[in-house]
Amino acid sequence: MMRRLLQPFWVLLAVIFLIEAWLWDHLEPVVERIVKWIPLRAFKQWLSERVDTLSPAMTLIVFAVPVVPLFPLKLVGLWLLAHEYWASAIIVIVLGKFVGVGVTAFIFDVTRTKLLQMAWFRKGYEFIMMLRARAAAIVNPIKLRIREILRGDGDGWSSRTLRMIQRFRKSVHQAR
Repeated sequence: MMRRLLQPFWVLLAVIFLIEAWLWDHLEPVVERIVKWIPLRAFKQWLSERVDTLSPAMTLIVFAVPVVPLFPLKLVGLWLLAHEYWASAIIVIVLGKFVGVGVTAFIFDVTRTKLLQMAWFRKGYEFIMMLRARAAAIVNPIKLRIREILRGDGDGWSSRTLRMIQRFRKSVHQAR
């Protein structure tokens, strides 16, 4: 009974987690493209060479430092929310999220090898990857069902209704 009541909560958490993972996966290449336009490729090479000389613990500092400058941006977003500048707050918060995830993915790409040398970090990374796989397992059947409904496949009333709407739209457009 309790599990059934909590199911929507777990699905919501899984969706949020997968959105974060999707952002991580898709923003890292965007940062890579920006790196190609700006002389950040040389910076990445320089950073990679420096990280190779660091201990794993010092590499953790390199990984964590880019988050610090984004903190004031989040405070600005909260201030805008508190003063009811809704559109500006949303823009600042979303921008901060994209920049934060993109930069973190970029830095993680450079520091991953060293960070994974620390047993606790490797266990945490493996745990996050396991959570990501579980979240995908929870959400994938729902995504498939939504796709079936949108395509009009399946036998449910919603699929039949959607096919009926599609036929109606075609008949309206053909009549013109």
